[in-house]
Amino acid sequence: MTQLSRLTTRALDYGRPAQALGSHQPAVAWSQSLPPLEGALVSLRELASTDAVALQALLATPEVDRLISPPPSSADAFERFIATMRQERESGVSACFGIVPRGADAAIGLIQIRRLEPSFRIAEWGFALGAAYWGTGLFMEAAALVLAFMFDTLGVDRLEARAALANGRGNGALRKLGALQELVLRRSFPSGGGYLDQALWTILAADWRESRTVAGAHTPVH
Repeated sequence: MTQLSRLTTRALDYGRPAQALGSHQPAVAWSQSLPPLEGALVSLRELASTDAVALQALLATPEVDRLISPPPSSADAFERFIATMRQERESGVSACFGIVPRGADAAIGLIQIRRLEPSFRIAEWGFALGAAYWGTGLFMEAAALVLAFMFDTLGVDRLEARAALANGRGNGALRKLGALQELVLRRSFPSGGGYLDQALWTILAADWRESRTVAGAHTPVH
């Protein structure tokens, strides 16, 4: 995958707080402070209020938001979304990473994770990247870092994503990340006064770990 143009449509919902599931109170480090994730091309960190202006400008464009949940319509609204994400992280129900290119300060995209059950065994994710950064390799590295965080730190066993079938780039990105399309959710995503079909994609922890082992076995030794 070289570029990602869309956000998967369900996980990242800018206007709806994640539902509290049961009375689970996580005693885990990430809910106290989201750890930075470092790659060669990007750094991932928790979103800050100072990211609001840049993210709103980058994501609220026709190229990016045509087939996704509409992003906040103003910088102030994006600040409120960021504050909500911090509250949900503290409650252990969600986490949201900003994607920051090496050498930059501001986030140019984001990846959100949301639990679907109290243990976080089943989760879903959504993501978006500013159009100017498509084709740079930034997203693939960022996604790989977040996948490792989800499976190794959060203990996710089944990771879900939803993308409109018309969203060619988003579906292609999920496939290249190792996701499998399980089924089609017919007329499940509201768009343009109608409804679009969505694909349900999944990545299982066991499959992800096996793919990493196979990839490592084929890495040449220098």
